[in-house]
Amino acid sequence: MQNASARMQRLINDLLTYSRAIRSSEPFAPVDLNIAVKEVLSDLEVRIERSKAVVEVGELPTIDADQTQVRQLFQNLIGNALKFQAPGAKPVVKVSGKISDGICELTVEDNGIGFEEQYSERIFAVFQRLHGRTEYEGTGVGLAVCRKITDRHGGKISARSKVGEGSTFTVSLPEKQHLPPQTS
Repeated sequence: MQNASARMQRLINDLLTYSRAIRSSEPFAPVDLNIAVKEVLSDLEVRIERSKAVVEVGELPTIDADQTQVRQLFQNLIGNALKFQAPGAKPVVKVSGKISDGICELTVEDNGIGFEEQYSERIFAVFQRLHGRTEYEGTGVGLAVCRKITDRHGGKISARSKVGEGSTFTVSLPEKQHLPPQTS
């Protein structure tokens, strides 16, 4: 009963996060992505130490964004990279970014369990999980939140993967925002 209650609490919290991603009205402002990732890695410090993970972060740009949502985006992507590992594996996560023609392209790459690429769109839908909850914790809301955040910023998110070889998530966001934030 306690496990079911804890799962329900996680689900409620994840749904609230999803709802905030849809309704957020925070204005866009310059966000140094280096600082955002540093804060996320600080939040994930215990998980990183426990799994003996290596997280490599390249130099990241500054873009116009909602700071809270950008942190949530990195939290979900890096958190998943640490979580979806074979038992006993040492996670290696690489975060990089570059700007080209006014578009910031961010990648979060891991050496995890990967997934069949035919599911690369399905994973961004609410409650879609490719693994049972007994294998990996979670509610199936995290990547849906990432999709909503990128949509709100006028960007895109995609994933490439091979089973047993890891995954690469690519996020494309405008460097400068010229329109008010979408609140869909």
